[in-house]
Amino acid sequence: MVSTAPKGDQKLPDAEATVRLTVAQATIRFLANQHVERDGLRSKFFAGCFGIFGHGNVAGIGQALLQDEIESLKAGREPGLKYVLGRNEQAMVHTAVAYSRQKDRLAAWAVTASVGPGSTNMLTGAALATINRLPVLLLPADTFATRVSSPVLQELELPSSGDVTVNDAFKPLSRYFDRVWRPEQLPAALLGAMRVLTDPVETGAATVSIPQDVQAQAHDWPESLFAERTWHVARPLPERSVIARAAGLIAAATKPLIIAGGGVHYSGAEDALAALCEQTGIPVAESQAGKGSLRFDHPQSVGAVGSTGTTAANALAAEADVVIGIGTRYSDFTSASRTAFNNRAVRFVNINVASLDSVKQGGVSVVSDAREAIQALAPALDGYTVSDEYRSRVTELAQDWEQTVSSVYACEGGVQLNQNQVIGLVNTLSDPRDVVVCAAGSMPGDLHKLWRTRDRKGYHVEYGYSCMGYEIAGGIGVRMADPDRDVFIMVGDGSYLMMATELVTAVQEGVKVIPILVQNHGFASIGGLSESLGSQRFGTSYRYRSDDGRLDGDKLPVDLAANAASLGADVITVSTAAEFADAVKVAKATDTVTVIHVETDPLIFAPDSQSWWDVPVSEVSSLESTQTAHQRYAEWKKIQRPLINPSDR
Repeated sequence: MVSTAPKGDQKLPDAEATVRLTVAQATIRFLANQHVERDGLRSKFFAGCFGIFGHGNVAGIGQALLQDEIESLKAGREPGLKYVLGRNEQAMVHTAVAYSRQKDRLAAWAVTASVGPGSTNMLTGAALATINRLPVLLLPADTFATRVSSPVLQELELPSSGDVTVNDAFKPLSRYFDRVWRPEQLPAALLGAMRVLTDPVETGAATVSIPQDVQAQAHDWPESLFAERTWHVARPLPERSVIARAAGLIAAATKPLIIAGGGVHYSGAEDALAALCEQTGIPVAESQAGKGSLRFDHPQSVGAVGSTGTTAANALAAEADVVIGIGTRYSDFTSASRTAFNNRAVRFVNINVASLDSVKQGGVSVVSDAREAIQALAPALDGYTVSDEYRSRVTELAQDWEQTVSSVYACEGGVQLNQNQVIGLVNTLSDPRDVVVCAAGSMPGDLHKLWRTRDRKGYHVEYGYSCMGYEIAGGIGVRMADPDRDVFIMVGDGSYLMMATELVTAVQEGVKVIPILVQNHGFASIGGLSESLGSQRFGTSYRYRSDDGRLDGDKLPVDLAANAASLGADVITVSTAAEFADAVKVAKATDTVTVIHVETDPLIFAPDSQSWWDVPVSEVSSLESTQTAHQRYAEWKKIQRPLINPSDR
């Protein structure tokens, strides 16, 4: 038998100094001391904590934030974790996510909510963060670990499992999930969350669920837990042999095309991309997340690609013999539901930090940071350029599209504005460094194809989840992350009605944003989609019921301008281009939240992308409109490609 006791001449290690704090207090102190470093630049990771308090977190995380604030004021320093009160739990997550995106994922917020519906209101935000690969720390309150008071208010009870709570719903939506049943489990949970939040491959929503009794429970913590910690944000390097394979494939191409995704921005690879395409002449098309990778007027820029793309980018995509995806996950909009790349001999080179995305479409998988891979490709492609004929075609297609944009931007005096013209006015009247924010409805697609991006951070459209209600909350996050830029929030009446209440948060925090509230009396995007699918815009208009019981009566007398004013914003209602221009001048000159309210004609659409989006149509129907739509659908299905192309040797 082997003794595990120390020998008589062995000294026990000196006990580490401890500090007695609650679990919630320890959490706040830990988060306040987390930093990140990339390329030798170090910065604080957490900007603060959004929270709405109720039972479950009011005496836990809420008390800890209060204590931190008071102690910091007494000591004459900034709080370790700034607290911001939101109005909707989902919206708080959206604001946090937008902040992180604007900071290129090098900063984040924590978000806390109460037991039950407060916490589960964050589920949509968790999905949005994880789908978009953006870091946010969620701290949902939970029921009692001891179960001494069960069943408590808002507790989920299942007859087959005693340890399941509503917070288990976060598991499939989070990149990391842990529940802290005992204080001793907290350090491992927080370190695990930080690992994921700062990993460019794994990042997304990290959820640490803390039962309400555990939040308030005291424990003796080692002081080392609260020491400043710096997390290195890696730039994975590409393998030389893989770069050689990729360069060989590209060098053999006659009609190559780059698809720039969000990874270009997160890697800070814009300059490297510009240098590569100038060296080779390869044109660059952009996904929603990648828009702004090049200025709109760069000679190699052909704009948006896919279902909401430009005719220039889509024509080149259809002909491309090599497609180089950089930091894109090839969503169905980017690939036009796998109908965009129609050259039967097309091959792919996929550069992505995540192997999951690098293998999509088949081809050469380059698992690497975008900037590092581009810089490695440049010397490997020394001497390669596209033909003069191909350069001329790229230029001609791009110029044709720019003429189209100019034509739809043009405004006629005395005529009701349409959405294209509103986009054009904002684009023209805003400064190059200003930011446009959008997420859902018809505007994201119109912005993707029409907006002329002049700055790498000037375009912020959440289209991974396209979440209605994101716009105002997201715009607040963008402005908080980048207070020297004006933020124009493009929001339709449908999305505005989903989550307008965050205007109150903007007013409270003095966060100046400029929402452009477009009133078109319904869901313009789904209305147009419904019509194209033969469903006749059913259920997409905000109207009274007519005498026959259908929702096609008079328009509802909803006054969104009055609503915005009641939430504390300044509101300017306009109807002409001249009035709109004057309103933008006023909004930019003031330091307050200013809403510009404009009514538009929802039946004037943006120019056609000559592309497709796969939304199934009823195979059988008594409606002629549906029958016709299904015939069109069947024709597009004929050119839809399989996921995997033949492997490249």
